[in-house]
Amino acid sequence: MKILFYGDSITDAGRSREVDVPNRLLGGGYVAYVANQLLERSLTDYDIVNRGIGGNRIVNLYERIKVDCWNHNPDVLSILVGVNDVWHEINRQNGVELDRFERVYRMLLEDTVKALPNTKIIICEPFILRGVATEENFDRFLEVKEYAKVVKKLAEEFSLTFVPLQDAMDAAGEKYGNEEILRDGVHPTMKGAVVLGREWLKAFDGIFR
Repeated sequence: MKILFYGDSITDAGRSREVDVPNRLLGGGYVAYVANQLLERSLTDYDIVNRGIGGNRIVNLYERIKVDCWNHNPDVLSILVGVNDVWHEINRQNGVELDRFERVYRMLLEDTVKALPNTKIIICEPFILRGVATEENFDRFLEVKEYAKVVKKLAEEFSLTFVPLQDAMDAAGEKYGNEEILRDGVHPTMKGAVVLGREWLKAFDGIFR
């Protein structure tokens, strides 16, 4: 089973682009955690591919969907995107407005369902916590929750598996401290990657177990 993870820096997590360093191809985040858990189950049944790129917004994912997703013909496609669509507007005035985010995400899903009719698609909820990168403009970063509502709506519209993440991040941040889960309010630490990965595996197992 080929599982392809698609998204921004949260998925990227410092992955290598060099095929001669295979131990770093999955990065150091939740994708690597999920891979480790699945490989514990079987060393031969899972082929994990990471195609996250730091800084990506939904428009970037749509732009590269063929080369980085369709051409791999995965059995499972997992998508996590949304925080940069808000963050880039706050810092660079180059975000993706909520209505455009929805339109482009819907196009991405429509086109992918046509291109990969047999692929199971999992879409993940974008999330945010207070942290060094978000504190100053936290009221604006809370817009991520509106983008999360769009993601959930699209999952329901296309009958796709949805992975809720904000509540899990809130609970972990309250228990351990936000900085122990998302180092800057956006990017998961190793602990945060475990929280994210566990929620993802619950959804995955709901499909295949």
